[in-house]
Amino acid sequence: MPVLENGFELINDLLSEGEVQSFREEFSSVSFPSKVGGIRNAEKKFSSIGALALSDSLLRKVGSYLTGTPKLVRAILFNKTEESNWLVTWHQDRTVAVSKRFEQSGWGPWSVKDNTDHVQPPLSVLNQMVTIRIHLDDASIENGCLKIFPKSHDLGLLRQSEIQQYVIDHSPVSCEAKAGSALVMRPHILHSSSKAANPSQRRVIHLEYISYELPQGVTWA
Repeated sequence: MPVLENGFELINDLLSEGEVQSFREEFSSVSFPSKVGGIRNAEKKFSSIGALALSDSLLRKVGSYLTGTPKLVRAILFNKTEESNWLVTWHQDRTVAVSKRFEQSGWGPWSVKDNTDHVQPPLSVLNQMVTIRIHLDDASIENGCLKIFPKSHDLGLLRQSEIQQYVIDHSPVSCEAKAGSALVMRPHILHSSSKAANPSQRRVIHLEYISYELPQGVTWA
């Protein structure tokens, strides 16, 4: 199993030029939220994303970064444009959505977003997750590509003050990428995204997978 020693890596040519163009054409007339630019539950709203996310080839690729069978837990279609040019401050992705609340040591705090229960799982569970961001357009510094602090996932779950100090003391990497490539990363690696200096289409299919088994009667939402 690849250990993602740095917490992330870039896979070139995950999608062919034809596949990229097909997605671009499908999403060309899609209206994105003006503030965050992301459409959640994208696997349910776009059959093409659902088919890609659950395809044998992608599940094999994702499974190579996990210790068990990968299960899709989140799918978002992002687009950063002139009309939706947002800033994402330094943070860790550290919550998951589940079908209902349950009591288990290390799980919490709980919250409700879009009528769905969300919870912060223990670090051991986050280490059984992997995010894959599939680029449908070139991602560059100019159009607000993702920035990452290598190996910061090894720090565990950080308080906001610790994140702020780490940002001062260390230098990030800008994850520039070509269309068709994919950025694989642990969700709790420190990452951010600046506003685009030259806004254009920057579409990304963001998928999160996990190999952890929830308690009986609870499912990923």
